[in-house]
Amino acid sequence: MVRLLSFHRALSLSAHIGVTQIGWALIALLLGAGALPLSARQPPEPAVDEAPAATDPIEQYQEDQEDQEDPFDAADPGEPMVDEGDATGVDEPAEGAGTKGRVKPPLSRVRPLPIDMKLNRNLRIPPAAPFHMGREIAQTMHYTGAPWLVRESRQREEDCRMMLDALGVEPGATVCDMGAGNGFYTLEMARMVGPEGLVYAVDIQPEMLRMLSRRAAQEGLGNIRLVLGSPIDPRLPVGEIDLVLCVDVYHEFSHPEAMLARIRDSLSEDGKLVLVEFRGEDPAVPIKPLHKMTKAQVRAELEPAGFRVASEFDRLPWQHLLFFSAVPE
Repeated sequence: MVRLLSFHRALSLSAHIGVTQIGWALIALLLGAGALPLSARQPPEPAVDEAPAATDPIEQYQEDQEDQEDPFDAADPGEPMVDEGDATGVDEPAEGAGTKGRVKPPLSRVRPLPIDMKLNRNLRIPPAAPFHMGREIAQTMHYTGAPWLVRESRQREEDCRMMLDALGVEPGATVCDMGAGNGFYTLEMARMVGPEGLVYAVDIQPEMLRMLSRRAAQEGLGNIRLVLGSPIDPRLPVGEIDLVLCVDVYHEFSHPEAMLARIRDSLSEDGKLVLVEFRGEDPAVPIKPLHKMTKAQVRAELEPAGFRVASEFDRLPWQHLLFFSAVPE
């Protein structure tokens, strides 16, 4: 009798457990969790964000440029290697309105200006001499130093606005920013010459020009022609440039005689070469002597190259501003 009661209780308990398991299984199915016990279930995989990682637009543009064909393969150096159009699609300021108050598009959304990078591969560049007429030639500022060119203190230290006003650039002129870098002066000159004028922005570092290309497009300035020059040739059109501006650049020319000859050829009939150099005569100017020049040095080097001083401007805080005309042959 005792055994019978024990068997009956065990049977009842087993039935109760079976019913309970079936009940839980049904609940799990209804909830979409499946009929497997919790111990057999795998935790869900963490969600993966498949959105592409943010990339600096300038760096991306540089990478895109590096994927282009060899820039030396071009036969005609006058055609742009990178055909990005003429800034079509860039937000332009309303007619009659200045750039102040205009909302700039983000760099990632602007279409960069084209860059003429077609150097002549067959052009032999002789080794650079360490000195020119007794002056040590300074190394060109590397493109990684570009932020220094647009530092907040530059206007206060150099009075850039006064210098630009002293240039006397007229609307419709064709000018050149030699050693343009990332465009601190290029953009201002583009506004000065207006839509009917043209600015050639020349630099020997493509990285600088790529930065400038994006900045110009963001500002809605399509009257800039970016040109990759060589140490012996800025690749400017002959007889068309009304003003060639060299701001703290001439003392870095590795081949000054060749560059001066090409610049001279590029000037229009009344064109001017303008040199802005930190005053070498003034020890109070806090610039290393290697990056300063005296007026006597400048004249001694430019006059044998076929230039003469046309005028001088002596009101800048730290720099000489010298205008040169080409001496008729």
